[in-house]
Amino acid sequence: MSGKKEESSGVRAAGIVQAAVHKYAMFIALVVIALFFQWCTDGVLLAPMNISKLVMQNSYILILAIGMLPCILTGDIDLSVGSVVAVIGAVAATMIVTMGMSVPLTIAACILLGIAIGAWQGFWIAFVRVPAFIVTLAGMLLFRGATMIILDGNTLSPFPESYQFVAQRFLADIPIIGALPMSTMLVGVLIAAIGIYIVLNGRRQRLRHGIPADSAAVFTVKCAAIVLVSLVSCYWLDRFKGLPVILILLGFLVALYSFICSRTVFGRHIYAVGGNERAAQLSGIKTRWVRFIVFVNMGLMAAVAGLVFSARLNAAAPSAGMMFELDAIAACYIGGASATGGIGTIIGAVVGGLVMGVLNNGMSIMGVGIDWQQAIKGLVLLAAVAFDIYNQSAKS
Repeated sequence: MSGKKEESSGVRAAGIVQAAVHKYAMFIALVVIALFFQWCTDGVLLAPMNISKLVMQNSYILILAIGMLPCILTGDIDLSVGSVVAVIGAVAATMIVTMGMSVPLTIAACILLGIAIGAWQGFWIAFVRVPAFIVTLAGMLLFRGATMIILDGNTLSPFPESYQFVAQRFLADIPIIGALPMSTMLVGVLIAAIGIYIVLNGRRQRLRHGIPADSAAVFTVKCAAIVLVSLVSCYWLDRFKGLPVILILLGFLVALYSFICSRTVFGRHIYAVGGNERAAQLSGIKTRWVRFIVFVNMGLMAAVAGLVFSARLNAAAPSAGMMFELDAIAACYIGGASATGGIGTIIGAVVGGLVMGVLNNGMSIMGVGIDWQQAIKGLVLLAAVAFDIYNQSAKS
């Protein structure tokens, strides 16, 4: 009898370990890849200055990945985001550099333009039922052509410092916050406090409803890990110039979209549409409107990425945004999103984007040619999707 109990507990433990490995596989892969390049680059990769640059250089891809994930969750894809990034930058440069308009007015106009582009594509996809691949492929060509027409084949620059602020400045550059000593560390304390509250509240909710929750020891370890990661990360960034402003924006977007996808009715509808659209329709979900809103949101996020990218580059060019759509899609798939829809998380998409960013940065520091970089990134993407398919088949 005791042997059967031990066998049962062993099987249960193995299942828990397998589930944990599947859940945190890409995060573990990110840590391993980072440590590998840290060793290969003699400590350059994780130097405070390089980490700040790594975040800034990949911020627009991460923003696009956050917007792309809901599209992939519904079983669709958006191939036009790179061209939308380019046309938003072109419009912003024309308004500011050529026409001398104010930065706030330009940002508002570009955001509205991005929403309009998303609504245009969402209409054809959701209501006319044209496949998303075709609509966004047409959009990729249309908006790339519009960029060339607006810029007339030229590069427009420079932007004023106020426009570049979010993409190139740090927390200490904000006049009010910059006057506070150790402002980045204060943010770290705030992040740790919020993280502990979320974990504590989740545990209380589970216990209140009779759902199995983490033991006191596991809960303590989680809280300690949150505090350690938050404070060490902020201390490391503080050794250079502090917290980049764009990282604050990314943190806000990750928190907002994670909440929407996992804690709201609309987020559940997105997963339901991707899991089984016919069943979602029969359950009363307005699947067309869900798909429409998802693409409107993608247009919004592409506009934000376009503003950030043009501010980071300090110029608008006809070639801007080339291949961004593939990087965003790869980030989602590498982060655990399913190619068939219905599976994936915002955190996973961000981790996938960071994997791509660390690979690019690490190989560039090592002097690996762009040809080999592209080949290695392709193999990583193939391996990630194959791993996803393997896990799904193993579950079934």
